[in-house]
Parts: sequence; structure tokens; C-alpha cells
Amino acid sequence: MCYGKCARCIGYSLVGLAVLCIVANILLYFPNGETRYASENHLSYFVWFFSGIIGGGLLMLLPAFVFIGLEQDDCCGCCGHENCGKRCAMLSSVLAALIGIAGSGYCVIVAALGLAEGPRCMDYFGQWNYTFASTKGQYLLDTSTWSQCIEPKHIVEWNVSLFSILLALGGIEFLLCLIQVINGVLGGICGYCCSRQQVKICVKITTPRQDHNFPLFHCNLYILLVLICKTLY
Repeated sequence: MCYGKCARCIGYSLVGLAVLCIVANILLYFPNGETRYASENHLSYFVWFFSGIIGGGLLMLLPAFVFIGLEQDDCCGCCGHENCGKRCAMLSSVLAALIGIAGSGYCVIVAALGLAEGPRCMDYFGQWNYTFASTKGQYLLDTSTWSQCIEPKHIVEWNVSLFSILLALGGIEFLLCLIQVINGVLGGICGYCCSRQQVKICVKITTPRQDHNFPLFHCNLYILLVLICKTLY
């Protein structure tokens, strides 16, 4: 199993998901393609939290690019041993994954609150308010009540669809970052890539030699970890 390739795959997936989150959040500002509702402040205040643009979007790009670059990052090596440096890089990717978890969690929470609150719209009395705020999200199950929003047209469908997309995308991002936390820890402990051929190379490289000032204890410990990986994988 190659932990670096797994991280790279997660990174590319997060880039795509981040772009989709940004697009979905931007669309929330333009119901039916019109800009006047945003300028007149007739949108749900949860739209202005930028959950898709910041949380599921820009904040997600940082860990994504870190994961993508892991295969080229050896953390400057470790006493001349490249694989040890790559393990260091895998462990450092856990911190980036935690940032991704925070961003995706923010996106999920705001999207869920936006769905529960409902859109801000004009009712039959010509008043702009949160018509479904008192239903605690029950309006989502009763589509016959959606006609209570007169303007913008189809605003309920618009909000429900886009907030649901943000909720789903944020949830997927959260899971991917959580997987990378596990992947980073395992990659840091067992080695960057524990294939049989690479384990043989690693063992050969890390064999103590007289021309290296590398402590014997650390070499033996390192070889032991590599052999454990060989046994497991």
C-alpha cells in the first residue's frame, strides 16, 4: 500500500470538491440569475457566512495542495535517509488534514443551519421574512408549503438545492480529510510506501555502515519498523 499515492488522490479530489463548493456558494447570491436580491439584502444571512467559498473552498485548497505535493516532499531527508524524511512529511500532512476538517465542518454546519432556517422571501402579505423559521426544518418534508414564498420565484427550491449540495460536498470533504489523518499517521509510522520491493531497498539503505554517523539504535529501530510493514503488507 502506498500512502503517498493515496494522499495525492485525496488532494486532487479535494481540489475538485473545493471548486464545486465555491460555485454553489456563489450561485446562492443570484436567485434565478438576478443580482438585485443580494444588493437589496433579501437573501438569507447564512448565505453571507461564505461557508462554501471559505470553509469548503479556499480553506480546503491548502490541505489539498499539501497532499498533492507529498510524493515530492522528503522533508529534507533524515540523517541522509530519504524515506525517513518522507515519513516526517506524511506526519506533517495530518496538521493540514485537521485544517481541512475544520473548514469542511464549518461548511456542513452553516449549510445545515441554512436548510433548517429556510430562505428569506416575500410572503402573501408582502413582508420579507423567514417564513419557515418556526417549522424547525419540517418544511423540507412538506413541499406544498413552499408556495408561501412569493418572491423570489422558486427561492425555496433554489436554497434547498444549493445548501444541500454544500452539505453533501462538505461532508465528503470531511470524510476525505479524516481518511488522510489516518493515512498520514500510518504512513508516518510504517513508512511512506510499504511495498515489498521498496522495503527491501529501505532495509538495504538503512543498514548501518561505517561511513555514516547514524546511531546504531536508531538504525535498528528503523529497520524493525520497515520489517513490520513488510509483514503487514
